[in-house]
Amino acid sequence: MSRDKPGTGGELRELALLFTKLGFVAFGGPAAHIAMMREEVVVRRGWMGEQRFLDLVGATNLIPGPNSTELAIHIGRLRAGWRGLVVAGSCFILPAALMVLALAALYARYGGTPAGESLMYGISPVIIAIILQALWGLGRVAIKDLTTGVAGAAALALYLFAGVGEIPLLVGGGLAVLAARRRGGLAAMVPLGAVVATPVSTAGGVGSIFLSFLKIGSVLFGSGYVLLAFLRSEFVGPGLLSERQLIDAVAIGQFTPGPVFTTATFIGYLLEGVPGAAAATVGIFLPAFVFVALTGPFIPHLRRSPALSGLLDGVNVVSLALMIGVSWELGRAAIVDPATALLALLALALLVRFRVNSAWLVLGGGAVGIALQLL
Repeated sequence: MSRDKPGTGGELRELALLFTKLGFVAFGGPAAHIAMMREEVVVRRGWMGEQRFLDLVGATNLIPGPNSTELAIHIGRLRAGWRGLVVAGSCFILPAALMVLALAALYARYGGTPAGESLMYGISPVIIAIILQALWGLGRVAIKDLTTGVAGAAALALYLFAGVGEIPLLVGGGLAVLAARRRGGLAAMVPLGAVVATPVSTAGGVGSIFLSFLKIGSVLFGSGYVLLAFLRSEFVGPGLLSERQLIDAVAIGQFTPGPVFTTATFIGYLLEGVPGAAAATVGIFLPAFVFVALTGPFIPHLRRSPALSGLLDGVNVVSLALMIGVSWELGRAAIVDPATALLALLALALLVRFRVNSAWLVLGGGAVGIALQLL
């Protein structure tokens, strides 16, 4: 049953137990997380019907941030008001963030050893395969027509060859598709070509880490893999992280359950230790709580608006283009010889043909890396 008033202790306890459990066992990315939440909330507990649940899933696509985390926050708000919103979201995020923090500490200590480098040598090409599989699935949804196809191609070219930043591309792409549909032609797609790069300086310090991730969490649409484009721009470009460290951060996010956005926890730790990890985690997830609180009561109805629908389609296809561009850059750092190329192809085949869980593939890639070192 939906509730907008503060929840009772019993309801808050139910939310805390459910989403803490999911935070520990929800492997497989946002699609798997959403399926688990449906099983728990609709089928087992009967807190809401199928249509209400689908409305909430649709609502998460209309605001920036991590979709499955926002769905947890929506469920908490409907079940127990603003307290439920905080409890459900926090309990879903915290287990993954703590696991990533522990792995980040191990990585910082042992990642530069021969064993650590061999482990990541095998894992990195697997991560590229996982991203490529996600690109294929997302592309079939994001490229709806000629207009979105042209917008995506233009965004990819601007990103790779003109150095245009992520935020201008997302805004410009959304406006371009909206303009083309309202005026009835591709010639109306001027906003995408008119965007200008707006680089943001990332100085050191915990405060800067918080602001960087707060910005990312406030504007990032699409799959968690779109996060890579923002991380590369914010931290690899200025030299705070290497391409290899970024790939390793993604690997940790794949290996652990819960939100992929806890990659931020890993990067925050590498930059400024535990305070940096806390600042990055709070920064990237805070906007999700705010957006759900502000838009929850009415956002499920907005998808029916032609204007907002066109804007969202443009943002989604640009998100796909950014993922392709970053995959190309990261692939050049991860696939460095025939062995890594073969490992990437094998992982991609297992994903496409047998739907192998990505966590097992990451483990297998690491084992292959260690084995190759011993040969």
